[in-house]
Amino acid sequence: MGIIEIENMEFFAHHGCYEEERLRGNMFLVTVKIETDMEIVSKSDNIADALNYQTAYNVVKQEMMIPSSLLEHVCSRILTALYNEFNGIEKATVKVSKLSPGIGGKVEKTSVTQSR
Repeated sequence: MGIIEIENMEFFAHHGCYEEERLRGNMFLVTVKIETDMEIVSKSDNIADALNYQTAYNVVKQEMMIPSSLLEHVCSRILTALYNEFNGIEKATVKVSKLSPGIGGKVEKTSVTQSR
């Protein structure tokens, strides 16, 4: 078993509860952590046997481009899309962070993390 992490992927997207947030857009960070069996790929050194990081990034990017009201919904969609794309995921965790959220004070980011 092994863990693949793709950390702090940056996206400009239009997620938010309020119309202004969806119209203006914002910067988001996404980190995925995927637990999978790495025995075969560790011996073969062949990308065909691996969970391809580029494909995982593209799955996340595609889901980030679909506007949602809540980060919880974005996380859930990303998890579902990863499980649909790849066989052999034992566990996946997705963290979506909204940078500089407009919540009435100086806040670096708000984040939601989900695992399946």
